[in-house]
Amino acid sequence: MTRAASPRLEGYAIVVATGLLAALALRRPELAIVAAPFALVLAIGMRPAAAPRVDALFALEAERVVEGEEIGATVAIRTETAVDRLELLLVLPREVEVIGGEDAFALRLQAGDERRIAFKLRCRRWGIHNLGEIELRIRDPLRVVVWERTIAGEHRLNAYPTTESLERILPPRETQVFTGSEVARTKGDGIEYADIREYVPGDRLRAINWRASARRNVLVVNERHPERNTDVVLFVDSFADVRRAGRSTLDDAVRATATLAARYLERRDRVGLVTFGGVLRWLHPGMGPTQRFRLVETLLETGVEPTYTWRDVSIIPARILPPKALVLGVTPLVDPRFVTTLADLRARGFDLAVVEVDPVRFVDPGTTELERLAYRLWLLEREVLAARLAQLGIAVARWDDAVDLQTALEGVRTYRRRARLARV
Repeated sequence: MTRAASPRLEGYAIVVATGLLAALALRRPELAIVAAPFALVLAIGMRPAAAPRVDALFALEAERVVEGEEIGATVAIRTETAVDRLELLLVLPREVEVIGGEDAFALRLQAGDERRIAFKLRCRRWGIHNLGEIELRIRDPLRVVVWERTIAGEHRLNAYPTTESLERILPPRETQVFTGSEVARTKGDGIEYADIREYVPGDRLRAINWRASARRNVLVVNERHPERNTDVVLFVDSFADVRRAGRSTLDDAVRATATLAARYLERRDRVGLVTFGGVLRWLHPGMGPTQRFRLVETLLETGVEPTYTWRDVSIIPARILPPKALVLGVTPLVDPRFVTTLADLRARGFDLAVVEVDPVRFVDPGTTELERLAYRLWLLEREVLAARLAQLGIAVARWDDAVDLQTALEGVRTYRRRARLARV
């Protein structure tokens, strides 16, 4: 979409008008004489002239990039008429910047000239960015008339979030029936040793444990644990976002979710997504590289949409939360609606764990005594909330600047293992 070029007069008209008004108001004809040369230039410049025919085309090297990486872009300029001065401004979103150059420059072009200008862009934040908007300003040789034109952006750049370092992930308590990388608790065909039992007709000969059979004087076979996959649903809180100095809890939550999704998909697990907030988005559990692109593309649309409507788990389609699924909540634990939803999921019997994107690092304690008191009360409320979730059997991994994601998840693994043993 392009806005047509429109001419406008430069400062000559202002000078002439000011001189004439001053001459009339002060009754000084010499002021009109001073403005006469400017009036002559203005009269010459206002002669009817055709609008210059200049076009600009924006192009990107790729449509997808990881935040922080560089990407090449070009602007191709072509003119059918001579242009004494062409000023071009590349309008960019706040999260995109030009590296090693300027986003505005001026050119002088002859009729039929074609120029190609290269840029290096960098996305400072993940998201969907609309690029390609260009503002053109063309001046005539006398600098009297200016033609302006805007070329709307028609290019969409998807900046994927960076991933965190993560080697081990949370294992589920129950597995599905499909082949994967998780060792199931049940016994069947697999490679992980489970137990031995007496041979029965129909058992495979390669399953016979000959050493144990020789000791017992009866044929025994090895039993093994099969390798199965699991269903994982990443449950992202988009009710609230705590932000400070260019960082926010939502940014970190999206990066953690993208990391977890990639690691589980590498194990051939089925991964789904629910962004729960003012706008509800979901993605049915799936597996493979295609599912990873779908997950990331859905995450890029995640944002905080203010709403005063009470939402609970009942509005989520049942097929999005399959039975025996491991539900991983990624949240700053700020909005009570999301906390209530977590408790509801636990009450429905889901295998639930929470990655808390700690918002305390983004909150200033304040300077006055009242502000510091309110800050301490808020910290106490968060401690009470953590105790409440632990009482419900929900493991919480607190992730902040002092603890990396891997260390936080190891704490959850320990909690889940001890809680299971204590229950037995």
